[in-house]
Amino acid sequence: MLRIEGLSAGYSAKPVLNGVSINVEAGEFVAIVGPNGAGKTTLFKTISGIVKPSGGGISFDGVDLLAVPPPQRAHLGIAHVPEGRQVFPSLTVMENLEMGAMTESGRRDWQANIERIFEWLPVLKERRNQFAGTMSGGQQQMLAIGRGLASSPKLLMLDEPSMGLAPSTADFIFERLIEIRRQSGLTMLLVEQRVAEALESADHGYVLEAGHVVLEGNNDTLRADDRVRKAYLGM
Repeated sequence: MLRIEGLSAGYSAKPVLNGVSINVEAGEFVAIVGPNGAGKTTLFKTISGIVKPSGGGISFDGVDLLAVPPPQRAHLGIAHVPEGRQVFPSLTVMENLEMGAMTESGRRDWQANIERIFEWLPVLKERRNQFAGTMSGGQQQMLAIGRGLASSPKLLMLDEPSMGLAPSTADFIFERLIEIRRQSGLTMLLVEQRVAEALESADHGYVLEAGHVVLEGNNDTLRADDRVRKAYLGM
């Protein structure tokens, strides 16, 4: 579904990403882990079109993504749940969800989507008329996920969904994501610093350090690797 080959990108002459190659198959849950400054968020911004690459290629469902204007990429089925949630604080929960449904498929599937979002994330139904800026961090993260789901995505990209959350709240977010994926079969690409939880949930993982993929493999392979165990799992 998503093919990234030799991708280089950054914000100045010195790239943040250096020759990154990643594959995500339809229906997979893929995790990208690594320390702060590794380039994980830059990778997502490049896929979404916020950052322009200096080299390499990205294809999505056989389409050259770099030839598609950034505003049109969501219409292909890519939903980006950004780092820090970035909900619209002065809009209600329902209005935020409606903003997510601005894609062609999101408008078409709105009724079915909103019913499933409320089933998966019932706090959003309870607080549908509440202003997003008055919600807790965990509730805002659920709203950001719901807003992404409202677009009827083929690929849901989640950038650090546990950031700034209490461990129990982050655990709940991961549980919800696993359940959403189990019920829907939605393809998910996750960037996360909580390495143990990310790898436990994922079919395949990549370790990104200093803009390079230094390791990749399935859950068992990465968790058994001494480098991952020492650097990220505290073992």
